[in-house]
Amino acid sequence: MPFKKDLRLVLKPYYLINILLSVSYIVSKRVPLVCHYIFAQTDCELDGRETEILFFLIIVIMIRSRKTGSVTMINYLSSSFVYTKVANLILWFYADIRMGILFAVIFILCGLIFPEPTYQGPENVIYLRGANGLQEELQRDGRVVWLVAFYTAWNPACVNFAPIFSELSAEYALENFKFGKVDIGRYPDAGAKYHISDASTSKQLPSLILFKEGKEVERRPHADHKGKLVKFLFSLDNIKAAFDLNNIYKDCKKSLLKKKERKTVKAD
Repeated sequence: MPFKKDLRLVLKPYYLINILLSVSYIVSKRVPLVCHYIFAQTDCELDGRETEILFFLIIVIMIRSRKTGSVTMINYLSSSFVYTKVANLILWFYADIRMGILFAVIFILCGLIFPEPTYQGPENVIYLRGANGLQEELQRDGRVVWLVAFYTAWNPACVNFAPIFSELSAEYALENFKFGKVDIGRYPDAGAKYHISDASTSKQLPSLILFKEGKEVERRPHADHKGKLVKFLFSLDNIKAAFDLNNIYKDCKKSLLKKKERKTVKAD
C-alpha cells in the first residue's frame, strides 16, 4: 500500500518536473538526437569531469538520505531533488554558460509555480506554544496521555515526518490521548527544557516524547546508558512499536467507556 501511494504521488506535477530536471543533463548527453542538437557533438559520452560530479552527487544523496531518515520512495526523492538539480546546474554551466542560465531560470520558475505537495489528509494535532504552552496542557489534566513531536520547519527529516505524525494522530487521538507539536525553532525554550538541539547538525530532529500523568516516560531518539544517541527511523510501524500505541489506545478507550458508564449511572 505505501508503495502504491508513493506511485500516485510521483504522478503529481511537482515530482514529474523535478525528476525531469534531475536527469536532464544525463539524458541530453546520452541520447544521440538530443546530444547532436544541443552539444553539436558526434561522441555523446560523459567526460571525466562530468563523471566525477555525478559520482560525488550519488555519495551526497546517500549520506543526506541516511541523515534525514528517509524510508520511502517519496522521502528519498524529496531529500535528493535539491542536490540533483544543483549538480545539473553545475553540469549545464560546465557545458555551456547559456544553457546553465536557461536551466537556472527553469529551476527557479518551477520552484515558484510547483511547490512540494503537503499532507492533505486528516489530522488531530494540537500546536503548542513553547515549553509553557506544553506545561499548561500537561497540568490541565494528569489523566491525559500526550505524544508530543518537537520539530523545526526547516529540517528535511521533520518535513518528511510531518505526514506520518498527522496519520498517527488521526488514527489514535482520543479525549484522553492527545497529539501535540512544538516548533523548537520558533520556541527555543522548549528545546532547552527538554534537551533537544535545534542545530543544523542535530541528530535529535524530530524528537517524540510520550507524557503520562504530566511526566516524560519515553522518547525517540533516546540516549543509551553511555549517553550516546540511538538512531531511530520514524516510520509508522516503528513509532507504534516503540511507544506501544495500540495498548495505550486500548487503555485510554477503556477509561473513556468507564467514565461514560459512571455518568450514565449518576444520571439514572
